Amino acid sequence: MELPVFLIVLLAALLHASWNAFVKMNGDRVLFMAVMMAASGLIAFAVALFLPLPAVESWPYLATSVLIHIGYQVFLLSAYKFGDLSHVYPLARGSAPLIVALVSVFVIGEALDSQAMIAVVIMALGIMSLSLTRGAQKLWNPPAVFFALGTGLFIAFYTLTDGIGARIAGNAHSYTVWMMGLQGIPFIAYVLATRRGRALPEIGRVWKTAALMGLMSLTAYWSVIWAMTVAPIALVAAVRETSIIFALLFGVFFLKERLSLLQLVATFMTLTGVVLLKINRN
Repeated sequence: MELPVFLIVLLAALLHASWNAFVKMNGDRVLFMAVMMAASGLIAFAVALFLPLPAVESWPYLATSVLIHIGYQVFLLSAYKFGDLSHVYPLARGSAPLIVALVSVFVIGEALDSQAMIAVVIMALGIMSLSLTRGAQKLWNPPAVFFALGTGLFIAFYTLTDGIGARIAGNAHSYTVWMMGLQGIPFIAYVLATRRGRALPEIGRVWKTAALMGLMSLTAYWSVIWAMTVAPIALVAAVRETSIIFALLFGVFFLKERLSLLQLVATFMTLTGVVLLKINRN
């Protein structure tokens, strides 16, 4: 992976961690996410007016991505219902790069050498081990583990779908804005249908912050989709998940959370994987 692409994906990971931190700190995460998606969708559709349509061959990938994102949102919210954020999030984000790497190599046919595969595995294990920072007994929460790993599957599937779709589209930017514009519509419709008038006061309170976070979310995933058109999908997916390390650092330096020995080991493993990926020739 070329250095500029590597740095752009790292920046995307930082942006991803930033908006996730704001979601975590908000009392009504579902509504906050809906406003975020509305803002990013409106911006995406506005940009789409100045770009050519993605190639017709990529439209099935756009539709599939929207459906996968619905599954992702359902599983993620279900995981948070049954498990703690610190348990669910690392399992979901850490399992996704492993799945992406396996599928991209054995199904799509992307070439990854042994060093790249080892780096991806080290990073994934480092990220997932963060879910044990509050005790291994957390793994004995079957519903939380099921929905967290299911969320990881959906992350892997939409990553692969969007990586391939953007390559077929002929213009990664066109594919991105249409995907980001369309993928939030079902979730926004659901929130408006179930909250109705109750949502308006809360929307008035959070819309400025949520809109800014929506712009950050759009920028982050836009960067990732573009990167997947110029670098192996598996490597981009792995580097993107360093967002959880940024989230951990935010917690330590801004929220004054304590950093445990296991968290330090997990962080070291993840950063080791990042270094191996950077010096890899793929």
